[in-house]
Amino acid sequence: MNLNFLRLGGRTLVRDLRAGGLRLLIVAVALAVAALTAVGFFADRHQRGLRNGALQLLGGDAVVASDHPTPAAFVERARALGLQSVSMLGFATMARASDAQGGASRLVALKSVQPGYPLRGSLTVADFPGAPGQSTRNIPAPGQVWVDAPLLDALNLAVGDPLLLGDAQLRIARIIVTEPDRSTGFIGFAPRVMLHAHDLPATGLVQPASRLSYRFAVAGPAPAVQTFSEWATAEAKKPGVHGLRLESVESGRPEMRQALERAEKFMNLVALLAALLSAVAVALAARSFAAAHLDSAALLRVLGQSQRSIAGAYTTEFALVGLIASALGAALGYLAHHAFVLLLAGLIGSDLPPPGLWPLALGLGMGLTLLLAFGLPPVLQLARVPPLRVIRRDLGGLKPASLAVLAAGVAGFAGLLLVVSRDLVLGLTAVGGFAGAAALFAGLSWVALGLLRRGVNERTAPRWLVLATRQIAARPAYAVLQVSGLALGLLALVLLVLLRTDLISGWRQASPPDAPNRFVINVMPEQSQAFQQALADGGVARYDWYPMVRGRLIAVNGKPVDPGSYADEHAGQLVAREFNLSNALEQPAHNPIVAGRWTPGEEGAVSVEEGLAKTLGLHLGDRLRFDMGGVQNETRITSLRKVDWGSMRANFFVMYPVAALRDVPLTYLAAYRAPATPGFDNALVRQFPNITNVDMSATIDQLQRVLEQVVRAVEFLFAFTLAAGLVVLFAAVSATREERAREYAIMRAVGARASLLRQVQRAELAGVGLLAGFLASAAALAVGWALARFAFGFSWNIRPWVPLAGAAAGAVLALAAGWWGLRAVLLRPVVDTLRRCTE
Repeated sequence: MNLNFLRLGGRTLVRDLRAGGLRLLIVAVALAVAALTAVGFFADRHQRGLRNGALQLLGGDAVVASDHPTPAAFVERARALGLQSVSMLGFATMARASDAQGGASRLVALKSVQPGYPLRGSLTVADFPGAPGQSTRNIPAPGQVWVDAPLLDALNLAVGDPLLLGDAQLRIARIIVTEPDRSTGFIGFAPRVMLHAHDLPATGLVQPASRLSYRFAVAGPAPAVQTFSEWATAEAKKPGVHGLRLESVESGRPEMRQALERAEKFMNLVALLAALLSAVAVALAARSFAAAHLDSAALLRVLGQSQRSIAGAYTTEFALVGLIASALGAALGYLAHHAFVLLLAGLIGSDLPPPGLWPLALGLGMGLTLLLAFGLPPVLQLARVPPLRVIRRDLGGLKPASLAVLAAGVAGFAGLLLVVSRDLVLGLTAVGGFAGAAALFAGLSWVALGLLRRGVNERTAPRWLVLATRQIAARPAYAVLQVSGLALGLLALVLLVLLRTDLISGWRQASPPDAPNRFVINVMPEQSQAFQQALADGGVARYDWYPMVRGRLIAVNGKPVDPGSYADEHAGQLVAREFNLSNALEQPAHNPIVAGRWTPGEEGAVSVEEGLAKTLGLHLGDRLRFDMGGVQNETRITSLRKVDWGSMRANFFVMYPVAALRDVPLTYLAAYRAPATPGFDNALVRQFPNITNVDMSATIDQLQRVLEQVVRAVEFLFAFTLAAGLVVLFAAVSATREERAREYAIMRAVGARASLLRQVQRAELAGVGLLAGFLASAAALAVGWALARFAFGFSWNIRPWVPLAGAAAGAVLALAAGWWGLRAVLLRPVVDTLRRCTE
């Protein structure tokens, strides 16, 4: 007998499929690929949906923003690429009521729009304040304006009343509820007035000295948008071109970009944990498969098959199994992801686009890699089983071998995991954490076995405890493997629970429902006490209160700087503008220090936002000179702060750690959550007519809706991955079924009762589960801290009770999985078990 390895591999595949020997392996791989592709398909569609939602916030696929009319070349380029386009013009101006209605005036953000606006998303408008909003693709008709509801309170007007804008009088027709591309600047959050572009010339507001913001939005097929974006970026960098920039989902708005980045990280983390769980399941199933085929491999050697032929046969068999199981898993994953879509249909605001083929390819590649990386190393040992094993069963046992294949497979698997993560820090933290945890689990479980052998006194301990200890200590290497595999599965489960409770709650806290929804600027120093008293009288107890100074950076370390001093375009734009500077004796609680030290009252010191420092190449100890309204001030960087620009809190690029700045013009800024008292904003503006009251409610509502969508999706995906982890626990416990059956059969043959063996089984499972749960929980705290610190940027609260709770949960899960997977072991007839041992 000397068959070709391909024929032999096909025959062994058919035989093992009929005998059920590949059942657990196929289930493990199929479940792994199903989990990965279900997560991948849904994450791919959901991220595309989130991106579409973000494009709605932007108002198009890309936007050219400038402080002068959009050059004709940009309009022609968009038309040549077949893109839809629309132009908008915005600026701050005063709106006023007619003299007959009081003549009150208010600073507003005027926006002129053309038919076709917005290209992405839609406006939501209402017929009167408080009425249900209605989505519309229309814009104000000529002679009409749409306004934010707070403007009516400020001017004591109603829908249908005239509004005076410059030289024009227009009728208020509707109330703006949500506006997709509302700007995040202070002026952008002032009450909006939207009018038809046809009416703008009649107002006479556009003058040569006016500070205008032109926006040219495009939308269309992704390749065409990419071509336009690359061309527009290159045009904006040409010499002599100033005040022109390209905004996109990635670069346009910080709070939108941060929401998308966090959503992608959470989705990718779930896929990463699913893949790591599947690796544990496949490794356990493959080792059980190899152990069951030792005798058949020895028989093949007796019949004349070479080691190369046997190795090739099993490689062929596993490759075919990988294709079958991966295809089955991909089909199941595709069906499962539709279940997610149905469950979340009421939560996702925009229609999900169809999925791409990338998750399918990644799932198939992961299934094959899992089998080759974790299945082949133990199976290839079958080629080296000595023929003498047919008469001496103690020869040719499984050993740590095929290290070259294992190393190559693990390297490929780790590479795929990094691809799944799409984030180097996230991938290295998770993969490195699991690899380090596996080595740590093996070492600590070996030490624990030694302590167990010494700690149990066979003379005084209960009989069931003595037998359980002997069972575990009889095969220390196998016990270490089982504890390590069980601990890795529990590590993923515990980590998921911690991520769900801590990371997602931290994400919510980054922009909580009670975040400030009002920003008030231009409060004069002599009004500060009266203004704060007005807030207190209105029931506002918590608010941010900071002085605000406008300053331009003019020198670094004594060297003058200007936009031309930096090659980076963004750095040049920052230097060209004025910064909002502030001061506070105490460090803002929502701005953690990441470098240096904040020393209250330190003169000549300044704290800089870390992103600004990175962009401008600033470091601790650098000297900065600012021009503050004609007053020059030189200071030294003593600390760097981390600022969450999406937190809706009062944040500044530069802060002085002193109680007051002398001899500089300043105003005050307040950020608070407005009370539900009707007319509060109107009364505040009437009392302090010079202030600008910025209403942020609409944008906060938009961000909260996106956040809740992502959180709900992550919860469902976590639940699916938790189910995969429970299957891993079952595989880890049931992998020892035959060994336990032989050992229990021998004990029953010499007189042990079934009740005693049940006690031994429970004690062994509970002990292994306790140890694995304790180790997994301790490691989960470390890995969770690393993910929170380096990948998500959240604070991580260490809970000392987690290892104890994890140990208890591990014992319960191990007992449950053992009861399900090993319940037939004690019921099998002794003669049947012993006969199998001699076959």
